[in-house]
Amino acid sequence: MKLVVGLGNPGQRYARSRHNVGFRVVSRFAADHGIALDREDFRGIFGRGMVDCGDGPPLDVGVLQPLTYMNLSGDAVAEAVATLPIDDPSADLLVVSDDVDLPFGRLRLRPGGGAGGQRGLAHIIERLELREFPRLRFGIGRPLGGTATTDYVLEGFSREEEAALAERVSRAAGAVAAALCRGVATAMNEFNRDPDDGDDGPSRH
Repeated sequence: MKLVVGLGNPGQRYARSRHNVGFRVVSRFAADHGIALDREDFRGIFGRGMVDCGDGPPLDVGVLQPLTYMNLSGDAVAEAVATLPIDDPSADLLVVSDDVDLPFGRLRLRPGGGAGGQRGLAHIIERLELREFPRLRFGIGRPLGGTATTDYVLEGFSREEEAALAERVSRAAGAVAAALCRGVATAMNEFNRDPDDGDDGPSRH
């Protein structure tokens, strides 16, 4: 089976924060595919269902939102990977996180790599002892005016960003589905580009 993990922090205090956009993306992905996030398991909120891949066979997919707080995300992911019938985390795990180094709404899908300063990803890498697993980064932009990054990621999106967020989150959920059904390389060519540039060709990034 496949496991999709969205990173964030638990509780209403953080629900609308930039750092929780991973939660929003996997919630939208789950809703799009009729997967109910209705179980408390693997130190988080979990759901499991079948994803229709069109011409290909349907996929058995688990969706997890760790409730361990961001910096301990690896505890939840390691428990899920050890318990669920996941053959190869380097292929069957996909993690969605925020990224301050990308402009708002930009997506970067990769088959592996480092954490890039994202502490949730860093803890997953540490706990799994594995760097090569797919991840989707959702750009939240960098703070302006001297705001510390640690404070900025816990703030809510601006009014203008919130107005555009639903469409960008929907696109990110589509990137998750494409990566699962068609492969990361194919999905990278489609989604690793600026959605506002009007270029439907392969990504140059």
